[in-house]
Amino acid sequence: MENTSPETPQRIDRRAALKWMGAVVAAAAVTDKLLGAPKDPGAKPIEGAGKLIGTDPVLNKTYTPGELWSLTLTPAQRVAAIALIDLILPPDNPATDKLASQLGVQDFIDEWISAPYENCAADKPVITAGLDWIDAEAGRRFHKKFAELDEAQKCQIADDICGKTPVKKEFKPQQAFFNRFRSLAAGGYYTTPQGMKDVGYVGNVPTVDFAGPTPEALKHLGLA
Repeated sequence: MENTSPETPQRIDRRAALKWMGAVVAAAAVTDKLLGAPKDPGAKPIEGAGKLIGTDPVLNKTYTPGELWSLTLTPAQRVAAIALIDLILPPDNPATDKLASQLGVQDFIDEWISAPYENCAADKPVITAGLDWIDAEAGRRFHKKFAELDEAQKCQIADDICGKTPVKKEFKPQQAFFNRFRSLAAGGYYTTPQGMKDVGYVGNVPTVDFAGPTPEALKHLGLA
């Protein structure tokens, strides 16, 4: 693990990030939301750009840097991503919950856009260009990097591209970036234990006295 400043949390273990990608894809398949999985998740050569580009990762193996695929985010993009993630996904309880960046959501996003799958490759230029833009826009408006702004200043930029109000024509490309970045950040966060707790997900938790579906649930399904 590399040494980092408080503004740039340590990277999570790469094997954990790769498994996390699989968890997000699986969650998306179940809920029919968020990201969309690679067409062939088996450990077979992946075809792309007319040539073989490697195999899917073995999730019980630890890869050295560059062995599987090189990561994409520059140090500056990583810092911007951390700031935007924590703006989009503030903790419900700051006293007890970790920031999304402390859970490593930026590492999941970096792994996602670096992977050689079709969906991931399409996201890569959108995310990198968008992160460069928010830093440039922060510099234009406030003469600082995005991560150095106060919350109100960050919100001013985010509000212009998030779609909460009609987005100006000149910001349309950045709106596409924000929408995709938000989906990736949410997909990563809500497949962590903290994120699942936030939405009240209780699957895969053993119980002693599970009595089955309630009569109301069975009636709703036409089974009672």
